[in-house]
Amino acid sequence: MEKEENAIVLDYLPYGYPLEKKMMPVVQAIGTKHFSLLQLIPRREVKVDIGEEVYIGEGKRDKIYYIQGRLQENKLTETAKIHLNNFIDQQLTNNEPTFVDFLNKAIPINTRLHQLELLPGFGKKHTEALLKEREKKPFESFEDIKRRVSSLPDIKKAIEKRLLEEITGKERYSLFIK
Repeated sequence: MEKEENAIVLDYLPYGYPLEKKMMPVVQAIGTKHFSLLQLIPRREVKVDIGEEVYIGEGKRDKIYYIQGRLQENKLTETAKIHLNNFIDQQLTNNEPTFVDFLNKAIPINTRLHQLELLPGFGKKHTEALLKEREKKPFESFEDIKRRVSSLPDIKKAIEKRLLEEITGKERYSLFIK
């Protein structure tokens, strides 16, 4: 699997985790390509800002000394959780055509379960309504979906919740995260 090249800082703990004995600075971040939650160690005497994009790929890194490993969901600070939600919202806004394309191309996983049913709030009836409508004409935007299939829950919020569940590792099947 390809490695992350860049990450967005979700939180910066200059004195490490409060309940751990190590006083080593830690950066909680999310990779921009595969949305991996990462724990990074910054270089000495370097200031890292929340929301900043930092380089974590091979070669010379200016702000990050090394990648300590994956960040477990239970270690996310409240600040990191808030910025993670903002990051997901921004991804949905900036990449809306990609997510709409997924909805236009979603397929059954097996004979009993469809990919669309894995979205929070989507059952068989919502999935059938969406499939019928997309047969007529592919969807163009979230607004187009909302206008054409009135009974659906908020599609953007459903994808947002699903992305958060996949990023934090709570889901068995992965729709958006590789």
